[in-house]
Amino acid sequence: MTVVDPPRPTCLRRPLPRTRRDRAGLRRFAETLGEEHPPLTLDAADLTVRDPERVRRHYGQVFNYLARVELEVARNVLELRALLPHPIETDRFFFEEVWSPQELGHGALLDAVQHELGMTSAPIDTDRVNAKIRVAGLLSHLPGVGEVIRLLYYLTGAATERAAVIAYSRLLGGLRSLGESPIAETVIAPIRRQEPGHFAFYRLSAEALVHDEGLSAWQLQLARALRRRSFDLVGVNNGRQRAEFGRVAHALELDRDRDQVASQLSLVERELLWSQQKGMPVPGYMLRALDDAIALGGDQRTSPASTNGSSDRPGR
Repeated sequence: MTVVDPPRPTCLRRPLPRTRRDRAGLRRFAETLGEEHPPLTLDAADLTVRDPERVRRHYGQVFNYLARVELEVARNVLELRALLPHPIETDRFFFEEVWSPQELGHGALLDAVQHELGMTSAPIDTDRVNAKIRVAGLLSHLPGVGEVIRLLYYLTGAATERAAVIAYSRLLGGLRSLGESPIAETVIAPIRRQEPGHFAFYRLSAEALVHDEGLSAWQLQLARALRRRSFDLVGVNNGRQRAEFGRVAHALELDRDRDQVASQLSLVERELLWSQQKGMPVPGYMLRALDDAIALGGDQRTSPASTNGSSDRPGR
């Protein structure tokens, strides 16, 4: 099975010209995302599930994990405020007024499907900001460090949104194959349509920061070192959550396309951080994270009810 991108949303069919990849252009891009893709609501969804037991058996852990990650965006906003104490206005507008309302809408829909499957909601952490994030926010005041922190925010966002597109694409295909068209077409397909716009914002912002605003050699080197040390998979902050991610990977058959998935997740950082290293298609830290999760997920298969936890990662 190959990783296939979904059709691009309307605003992405009018790509932002590189000559307008400035703050004003990015602001207009973010505004267009918000205007063309308002938050999804339960009223527009058909939560009919034809065979709840079969869907729960195949994808219960997937719904449980994705619902938690999406709903914890409420805490992610607090983390971003701590990480970027003086954000540029375009970033603030995007994560507070576009990204977070859309993602919380996703979480509400996924949580509602869980209930239709006879599952309980996963516990979510919406207000605890990790001390490491607070320290990074304090360090962002140092000359030149704030730009590095911004770049890491964009790279984390880009990798997260690529993972979301892949996961929702696989889940959509699986639900269609089970004949569960109501939740496939009115829940998962609309969620999937909103994710590529988030990725595009992060990618354009990262490219603008590195290529247009310009980062020095020492800033890029610091970004590489911090990325190696800080990278983790979306929603993972401890061993239990790593195993949960691994079980999701198995359920969606991401383990069968491990190299291609890793290549997609690292798309932006390979271009901006590692292009000088020929022959390194995927950073080793990303492959190790995937391999560890997949191995743990294979060793610790449990029921959906036991796949609850919390995450301290910003940007979902």
